[in-house]
Amino acid sequence: MSTATATPRTTSGAPPHTSLGPLAVISVSGLAVALVAASLAGVLAPLVLEDPGPVVRWSLPLARVVSDLSSATTFGLLLVAAFLVPERRTTERRVRASRLAAVTGIIWTVAAAIGVLFTFASLAGLTLGDPELGRQFLTFAWELEITRTLMISTALALVVTLGALLARTRTAYAWLSAIALLAIVIVALTGHAAGSASHEDAVNSLGVHLVGVAVWVGGLVAIALLRPILGDDLKATVARYSVLAGWSYAAIALTGLQQAIIRLGSFSGINSAYGLMLVVKTAILILLGFIGWQQRRHIIERIGRDGSGFARLVLIELVLMGAATGLGAVLGRTPPPVPDTVENPSSALAITGFPDPGPMQTSDWWLAWRPNWLMIAIAVLSVSLYAVGVRRLRQRGDAWPVHRTVLWVLGWLVFIWATSGAPDIWGRLLFSMHMVMHMIIAMVVPLLLVPAAPLTLALRALPSRPDKTWGPREVILQVVHSRAMRFFANPVVAAVLFFGSLAAFYWSPLFEIALTTHSGHLVMLAHFFLTGYLFTWVLIGIDPGPPKWSPAMLLFILFATISFHAFFGVALTSAEYVLAPGFFEQINLPWGPQLLDDQEKAGQIAWGFGEAPTLILALLVARQWFARDRQETKRLDRQADRDDDAALKAYNARLSRLGDEAKKVE
Repeated sequence: MSTATATPRTTSGAPPHTSLGPLAVISVSGLAVALVAASLAGVLAPLVLEDPGPVVRWSLPLARVVSDLSSATTFGLLLVAAFLVPERRTTERRVRASRLAAVTGIIWTVAAAIGVLFTFASLAGLTLGDPELGRQFLTFAWELEITRTLMISTALALVVTLGALLARTRTAYAWLSAIALLAIVIVALTGHAAGSASHEDAVNSLGVHLVGVAVWVGGLVAIALLRPILGDDLKATVARYSVLAGWSYAAIALTGLQQAIIRLGSFSGINSAYGLMLVVKTAILILLGFIGWQQRRHIIERIGRDGSGFARLVLIELVLMGAATGLGAVLGRTPPPVPDTVENPSSALAITGFPDPGPMQTSDWWLAWRPNWLMIAIAVLSVSLYAVGVRRLRQRGDAWPVHRTVLWVLGWLVFIWATSGAPDIWGRLLFSMHMVMHMIIAMVVPLLLVPAAPLTLALRALPSRPDKTWGPREVILQVVHSRAMRFFANPVVAAVLFFGSLAAFYWSPLFEIALTTHSGHLVMLAHFFLTGYLFTWVLIGIDPGPPKWSPAMLLFILFATISFHAFFGVALTSAEYVLAPGFFEQINLPWGPQLLDDQEKAGQIAWGFGEAPTLILALLVARQWFARDRQETKRLDRQADRDDDAALKAYNARLSRLGDEAKKVE
């Protein structure tokens, strides 16, 4: 069969039909294991007080299994359609994947909605037949964080399902896969980790864990469902999936280990029901890794000649993945050895999730350390990928400036310090230290990272895909040349986002949300970093993207923006009322400064901190201005050498004609 064949055909000439058999296999395995594990762990036993009834007790873990598997499958189908399946003459396979995603999305939405209702019934201690259930659900479901989060996830699942029914383009599939992944990840806020004393590390690791599971499980189920219509492209699709599966396996293993350390506390915790299920789940994970490593070494190369080996591989993995998913659903409802909450917490611990570090000493600027493992992982991954790219260029004989690598590493080291050192530790409690962290993330870190030109390195190091699919390199090109990037990379828009969001953030409830909620804190960090990076990039970035404005205009925008930034600092310094009073007045630090004094100090930091970065940015813009002028001069000189100063001669001839015409008029 030619590799240009769009869709394989059966002997009757009709396109082959997909089957939901793989989804049934993994679902039966997951549901069976969930029932057995829930029974052994006592999750299904009646509660002594406010028992919601057997229907709720038995249905909750089962609904979670169905929701987890269908959500992963929906995401996997969209992921495969957008990024993994080679492009052919028609888009029939992508459309088929999208329609299957709509089917699994319906299952996901229904299971998630049932989970919301039954979760509320369990929390309220009301049976399904209780007439109070409906009234209380409508009144209080949105007020409870756990049910509110589940409702948001369910709403996103519905959006993905409707979108999958209507989508026709690869771009739509890519966006829908991103929304599906978001709906999956926010469920991390409802698990044991959400109420843990180590809540940030626990929630972060659970979120990364869910991403890994969605990619690994969802991708495999999607390929199994689409196998009859992939034809000769099955090999390429599986090979690309295997790369993602390897990364996902590493993420699942590392975050699973972190979850075990947080939830078990010590080796004695293994003797609990939670610990025993965790041991079984770990054994399944190890077995899955071994089977995948052993069989994929031999199966991928033989897929084009013999599909039976791949079918056996998929069947074994689906059964084991279903079992692991069932155990995970029951683990979410089993009390862990380490309790979710701390008895009699201090006000700082109760509000921020971290203990009061006490007054800050001078040495704490460099010696204080509270690792934020998610931020450290992001930094380490960014530096590692950059190093791999540089190594790949040098192996093929291409040069890459050393100073760019140094700036990249230094920028991420500063990022780690800002998010795991003193700025973050005391920035959770003091306005002034929070402003230090803000300025470092938004102004210092981008100033180091942007000149490192990571996109240029990626485009030079990453291989291109000849079959018109979207690999990492193609995604980068799509983003940097998109209409959205042309809008956001407009220097005026970037400046408004950089400064305007600064004022909007601090003079709105967003500031207090970022101080009191983990999700708000993550969104705040991402916003500070991205707006700072974007503003720096439009000024001095050398990566490909929309056309640059003239240096003169860029300097004008820079100084105008910093002027507004200084105005913000003055306004904050002179404010006579406390911003985010619900947080700062409630936390009531016994050693803390007066709130208005600390807020005034924060304004002074915002006012004065921008001077050095602004000067550096101005010098770099001016340097690019001079470099551009030198390049233009050299270009004109080369052109003159080639055409014997044709442009100058034409200009002189024109002046001569004008002079002759002027003499005639006289």
